[in-house]
Amino acid sequence: MEGTIVIKIGGNASNQLPDTFFQQIKNWWDMGKHVLIIHGGGPQISKWSEMLNLSVKKIDGIRVTDDATLDVTKAVLLGMVQPKICQYLSESGLPVIGMNASDNHLITGEYLNKSEYGEVGKVTGINKQWLDEVLEDQIGVLAPLAQTSDGQWLNVNADMAAAKIAVELNAESLVLITDVPGVLNSGKVVSQLTETDADDLFKKDIIKSGMMPKINASFAAHKNGVDQTFITNDLSKPGTHFQ
Repeated sequence: MEGTIVIKIGGNASNQLPDTFFQQIKNWWDMGKHVLIIHGGGPQISKWSEMLNLSVKKIDGIRVTDDATLDVTKAVLLGMVQPKICQYLSESGLPVIGMNASDNHLITGEYLNKSEYGEVGKVTGINKQWLDEVLEDQIGVLAPLAQTSDGQWLNVNADMAAAKIAVELNAESLVLITDVPGVLNSGKVVSQLTETDADDLFKKDIIKSGMMPKINASFAAHKNGVDQTFITNDLSKPGTHFQ
């Protein structure tokens, strides 16, 4: 859909969104852009998992998810993080709707690698027609969960979910909001990043494994038709742009 902007907010970032975030959303809305926000909740999920004595394990930034962890993930994303973001947007005078995979079969998925990650999936499709209609009138806030064809819920890495959904929507931009101003090298933001540059920085241990899903998602979206992909901590700042 032309004029669609997909924004992914990390769990840490969702707790410290600056006024400029809501002002930029409002600017885009006033311009007639369609805006979809996909939110993570990693720190909150880890916190509640530890409180419930559940193991917290990640492999290359992807959370290993057993049945109990999946229940915690759904409860945190749909019961805590999403309502808070919707409240912030509503208080800023913006029309907003919270959504999840079960709304009109919104997000379908399949297992990523059940033996390695457990109840973790990847997005295979979306109900584009319904989502297009919703975004005509409201800003969408969507949790990164998917359902298989037989209704099994799957935890999906929010960065990769955002990239896939941005491609499916033919979005013009994908912005990944995190708690750092972009990809950093010696404390400075790398303004432009190619895959060769990223591989080099990763081999030098400058880019850490936790950043890799965001970088991989950005390149995946850009290669599949999303014109502009960015990582930043503030919508008013350019951050790292992917080429």
